[in-house]
Amino acid sequence: MIGGSARALWPVAALLLASCAPPDPGPAGEWPHHGKDLASTKYSPLDQITAENFSQLEVAWRWESADRRLQGAYDTGNFTATPLMVGGKVYAVTSHGQVAALDPATGEQLWLHDPRSWARGLPTMLPRRTRGIEYWTDGEAERVLVVTSGKQLVSIDAATGKPDPAFGNNGMVDLAGALGVDDRNWDHISHSAPPIVVRDTVIVGSKIFDFVSENKNPPGHIRAYDVRTGEFKWRFHTIPQEGEPYTETWENESWREQGNTNAWAMLAADEELGYVYIPLSTPTNDYYGGERLGDNVYAESIVCLDAETGERVWHFQTVHHGIWDYDIGSAPNVMDIVVDGKPIKALAQVSKTAFTYVFDRATGEPVWPIEERPVPPSTVPGERLSPTQPFPTKPPPFDRQGATEDDLIDFTPVLREEALKIASTLKLGPIFEPLIVEGEDGKLGTLVVPGAGGGASFPGASADPETGILYVPSFTLPVGLSVVATADNVTRSQLEPGTSEFRYEVKHQPVAGPRGLPLLKPPYRRLTAIDMNTGEHIFQVAQGPGPKNHPAIRHLDLPDMGSRHSGGAVAEGGILVTKTILIDFLPSMEEGDLGVDESGISVRPDAEGGHLRALDKMTGAVLAEVYVDRSFHGAPMTYWHDGRQYVAVAGGGGAEKAELVALALPEGSY
Repeated sequence: MIGGSARALWPVAALLLASCAPPDPGPAGEWPHHGKDLASTKYSPLDQITAENFSQLEVAWRWESADRRLQGAYDTGNFTATPLMVGGKVYAVTSHGQVAALDPATGEQLWLHDPRSWARGLPTMLPRRTRGIEYWTDGEAERVLVVTSGKQLVSIDAATGKPDPAFGNNGMVDLAGALGVDDRNWDHISHSAPPIVVRDTVIVGSKIFDFVSENKNPPGHIRAYDVRTGEFKWRFHTIPQEGEPYTETWENESWREQGNTNAWAMLAADEELGYVYIPLSTPTNDYYGGERLGDNVYAESIVCLDAETGERVWHFQTVHHGIWDYDIGSAPNVMDIVVDGKPIKALAQVSKTAFTYVFDRATGEPVWPIEERPVPPSTVPGERLSPTQPFPTKPPPFDRQGATEDDLIDFTPVLREEALKIASTLKLGPIFEPLIVEGEDGKLGTLVVPGAGGGASFPGASADPETGILYVPSFTLPVGLSVVATADNVTRSQLEPGTSEFRYEVKHQPVAGPRGLPLLKPPYRRLTAIDMNTGEHIFQVAQGPGPKNHPAIRHLDLPDMGSRHSGGAVAEGGILVTKTILIDFLPSMEEGDLGVDESGISVRPDAEGGHLRALDKMTGAVLAEVYVDRSFHGAPMTYWHDGRQYVAVAGGGGAEKAELVALALPEGSY
């Protein structure tokens, strides 16, 4: 009788369990692109993980990078690649460009494809790094695409892990020599960012070694291929070629010899418009432009192209004739906003300059005025800077720009005096203060702020489409720079600037502050929330403790100052926006314990591990955090599988085990 009653209740119990199961969000619970979508929002509507239960997160699974299994491969740096999750599989890519499919619940490896990019010769740029992959489907075929450091564009069957035989040569297109220019220093070009697929067109950027004195780096022309066949479709010249518009901005036909001006960061797109948005870098070389006089269009520009034809729709140059390495290091954010009651299909581009440039993404018209304002001229022989630079009137800058004596630390009077003494060796000034020749007016160099590694770079900002808020992680990382002539035993007066015998190279100068503290006031890492409907800041908060426990200031009981580094290496991850919270991470160490790096920010080179944190979307306040024994470096993502929400982050690399780590709430607690 008892047994019979129990059996009779089983269907009822099953029905109750089914009714309590969270509904499957469908495609909204997937993560098919590096930035979640082609718009690069990094936003997910998932809300199983909340501020209230965040501290219960636990490691659900780990996948050690397949690079560790290679024999004879070159070392890699930090593991930074953001995984994808589509159709019940997680797709991960290693620093060497190996692509794996994983079980989303367990991390079990389902297949592994190795394009053997690591075997294609020693690259100029070490350590090797691949930052992501792309997914494409037409409803029947499913492909995962990767661009490797070995100059390969690879298309892989998402179901089997085998190369697509219809694409290129057995699944691979060789990108070497595809720029359509003379052979110059091809070893200096590589790839790390994922391609992007827009309307069946695969669009590829490049990574180019920063600069060479001989000005023979290849240009970073954008290339596009058919996603089904790998057939070459078009090339956009990021340095205009003969007969094209804007060659006059490369004076003395310098466009013939100049290189770089490449898209090393991620791209974004509006598939409805059929447009792809390309963020571009500084030309060769980063810090001296005497051999490329003029504004140098399209360098340091955001360029909108027709994805089908490669034709330019519009562009905007954020820095004219750049000499500060203020290239655009992240994908723009495609957003729909409402300004003064008018709906606008907008594009927001954050940059190392700490400006946010906002446009109508269809026309390129600035949403708020961007003013050309006078800036100081250069005193370097042979150099000629633009007399003006563009300054957005809205939104306000999200990080420190330039420096004066008022920006130096003043925690105590003694530290203030020591900071003044150090700063007296450098030329201070506003953003776009020119570099100087070392020794000019007794100065070692110019203090450049936010610095080439500061402002907003990889992986860029995140956007909440429900509120119109843009979240910008940024860093204040000042650098001391000067230029020095490379000619030996020859004075400047004996050479004509701009000739092949007269060249400048950059020299980095020390900018560490007193006793290993930073030279400038905090914060050093920030999170800024910008209401893109008004162009105003909602909040700006320091991210992490920073050096507040340094022995010289510990007694002052200072608030958080912002942390910049993780285990001696750049903490590169960004902000993930979910329906209820922001998700970020910080290194685990207490900064100020052991030593400083070249920028004067304290680090612990032996530290491993980090804290995954939940932040309030409207205030930036830390709501909860969990510790994980892995130093995170990649941008976090989230996905839904079988009634459970996961957060996955890449971490480790170098001497530390490189792993993809997925966290979730304990089973039965949701």
